[in-house]
Amino acid sequence: MEQKKSLRFLSAQKSDRFLTCPKCNGKMKQVKVRIQDADSPVTSYQCAKCGYFDFEESSINKALDEIKAKETPLKIKQKIIKLSHDRLGMYINRDVARSLNLKGGEEVYVSVPDKKRLVVDIHT
Repeated sequence: MEQKKSLRFLSAQKSDRFLTCPKCNGKMKQVKVRIQDADSPVTSYQCAKCGYFDFEESSINKALDEIKAKETPLKIKQKIIKLSHDRLGMYINRDVARSLNLKGGEEVYVSVPDKKRLVVDIHT
C-alpha cells in the first residue's frame, strides 16, 4: 500500500519537474543508478534529508525485465541408474533437494510431456 501511494505521489510530481519527499517534504534529487545484472541504468529519486528513495517505474521495470531475461533454469547432468530388473532411478543432487525442501520418502508427480522431457512436480 505504501509503495503504491509513493509511486502515485512521485508520478504526480514528476510532471511538475519539482519533487518533494513523501516522508519529510524535503527536496528529492534525481540520480541514475546501476542495478546488478541489469544493462540499463535506473532513475532513482533520493531525499538527502531523510534518506528516502524510490525508483522511476518505467526504468526499474526495464531493469527487472533485463534481469529476468538473463536467468536460466538450473541444468545438471545426471546418470540414470538401474535399480533392479526393469526399474530405473536417478539421484537428486543434495543442493537441488535442499533448495526444493525435498525429503526422502516424499511423493512427487512425474509427467512425460514429450520424448525428451521428464517433469517432476512437487506438491506440498
